[in-house]
Amino acid sequence: MGAELGKYKSCVSARSTDKEILKHAQDGGIVTSLFAYALDAGIIDGAIVAANKEFYAKHPSKCIQDSSNFDMIEPWRPIPAIVTTKAELLAAAGTKYNISPNIALLKEATRSFGLDKVGIVGTPCQMQAVRKAQLYPIGMRDVGASIALAVGIFCMENFPYQSILQLVEDHAAMKLESVKKMEIGKGKFWVYGKRGQVVQLPLKVTHKYEQPGCHVCLDYVANLGDISTGSVGSPDGWSTIFVRSKIGEAVWAQATAAGIFETQPIEKVKPGLELVTKLANEKITKNKNTLEARKTFGVGKALRNPYI
Repeated sequence: MGAELGKYKSCVSARSTDKEILKHAQDGGIVTSLFAYALDAGIIDGAIVAANKEFYAKHPSKCIQDSSNFDMIEPWRPIPAIVTTKAELLAAAGTKYNISPNIALLKEATRSFGLDKVGIVGTPCQMQAVRKAQLYPIGMRDVGASIALAVGIFCMENFPYQSILQLVEDHAAMKLESVKKMEIGKGKFWVYGKRGQVVQLPLKVTHKYEQPGCHVCLDYVANLGDISTGSVGSPDGWSTIFVRSKIGEAVWAQATAAGIFETQPIEKVKPGLELVTKLANEKITKNKNTLEARKTFGVGKALRNPYI
């Protein structure tokens, strides 16, 4: 495949073999299973993930949220958290379709929590921030060396919290506190209620609610992660995996050897890399046009092009 998928050592379709994790997972349970294995194997001491109000209620000491404002935390508002057990990972599992400032916990993970080997999950732009922290550690001294496993997630765009509120409550006519799960797939934004209701919105409805900063990003597949993953390209309940670095290759090999995942060759599944490539190209093309338009009024800055 072309450069739009970044450099990678291998690519497969996979899902967790842990039924408990799959019950909580967004798709194939890849991130939760990877971090659970890495914790057990001593590869990481803890991981930075996007949690929520329910997680915070049980584990307030693992978050940077001010405990005095608990009643002000909205449903589905992501809260960066440090997890050090499988139970905590399960409590934080699932995609939150709005911005979680996970990078804000990097220094805290090593200083306040005393972690020597940190795992972190994030979007493509956050993977860029992780690598910059390692290369240019101004204000992040010694933190970069503590990053033991960086897992990137595919991302076309993200949403501010207010946008999610509008989409769910105004367009899907559902209260956020009654939502069980949200996902984007098959050209729709899906909202699943706790009582079994399902609402699907065409993606054209969601476009005006996107985070504007996402329109200067040229990376769909998080190609600066050690491992990157997303549902696109794999069957329902499975995830597509790109193993990208030596660290990612070693961890993935150990985890699969331990039976943590079942895998299929990406060439044998539908829709396969053709769809991943198509969406990656769409994001790059669309956002390059945005960058060109910005130059006309003197704004030439953008997120680094990860392909050059």
